Amino acid sequence: MKRIAILGSTGSIGTQALNVIRRHRDLFAVEVLCAGSNADLLISQALEFAPNAVVIADESKYQQVQQALLSTDVKVFAGEQSMCDLMEMDSIDMVLAAIVGFAGLRPTLRAIEHGHPVALANKETMVVAGALVTQAAMRNRVPILPVDSEHSAIFQCLVGEHSGIDKILLTASGGPFRGMSRQQLASVTLEQALHHPNWSMGRKVTIDSATLMNKGLEVIEAKWLFGVEATDIEVLVHPQSVVHSMVQFKDGSIKAQLGIPTMETPIQYAFSFPDRIESHLPRLDFSNYPNLTFEKPDREAFRCLDLAYGAIARGGNMPCVMNAANEVAVVRFIEGELGFLDIADYVENAMQSAHFIANPTLEDLLQTDKTIRNQ
Repeated sequence: MKRIAILGSTGSIGTQALNVIRRHRDLFAVEVLCAGSNADLLISQALEFAPNAVVIADESKYQQVQQALLSTDVKVFAGEQSMCDLMEMDSIDMVLAAIVGFAGLRPTLRAIEHGHPVALANKETMVVAGALVTQAAMRNRVPILPVDSEHSAIFQCLVGEHSGIDKILLTASGGPFRGMSRQQLASVTLEQALHHPNWSMGRKVTIDSATLMNKGLEVIEAKWLFGVEATDIEVLVHPQSVVHSMVQFKDGSIKAQLGIPTMETPIQYAFSFPDRIESHLPRLDFSNYPNLTFEKPDREAFRCLDLAYGAIARGGNMPCVMNAANEVAVVRFIEGELGFLDIADYVENAMQSAHFIANPTLEDLLQTDKTIRNQ
């Protein structure tokens, strides 16, 4: 029985992870559930899965959660610090890092420092602090198992391989606005941006997918996870979302991982690795996909992708700057304060004006994030 702590249990990844656990109660159990502010769903999850402990990051919701679970044996905590502290529980066998954004960094690092294997769905952790996270994982001999569908695909292509990577082919759906010009993008709405053609994801990730910032974040994540240069990662738009990514090897051979577009498959693979276990999900029927197509992304219309390449090329705290500015810009777009094209401009302005630190410490990154958000 593998006992799992879920950071971000009420989000899209967290709820799908609980679907996996629900179907395999003989293999997995919930040890800790951590949520941001969705107290109602956290209470429901705790009543169903009976974890050892739960954390609600929003301290104003503590009394609600505590009262609802009073008749159970579930321990209730509140605040982000409690989330970090619980990552030191020796009863945890694996941590699923599924908190969206910069907020996932500190608890994920704490889990690694305490020796817990991490199933990583929080790409921002690697974007902001890839060097620190990979060094901590090596120092503590902790495996990081990717959960993002693209990175899980790359990981699966590499299992059993001992030769070097020539190139990573990172696929992107293209989002809801594929093929649109900058002129057309100037008037798109929030509702349109949230209508992804293939994937069901949270609001922030869905908008990042529409701007292609999500793919830029994934390029940086792949650099750290697989030890390659960003220049050896090529983004290909693949509208069908069947080929989740590919790896080209030194002899020119290419391996691809294919499947239906669902996050439950990579979540389950990370939980069960190195084994594969039964899945109830539909199988890929190639007759439903007579054409699998690939094209280069439009970097002029979707500028966020190049901003990400620029951030990792400069290194230091620049990916942190980019990520913080993007998180704020997405919130402002959701609230109607920015237009869709303004997101890239907002991020670029932050990158041009930020104080650059070549070799940032964790404290430097925390301060960089705070400074950019305040500005």
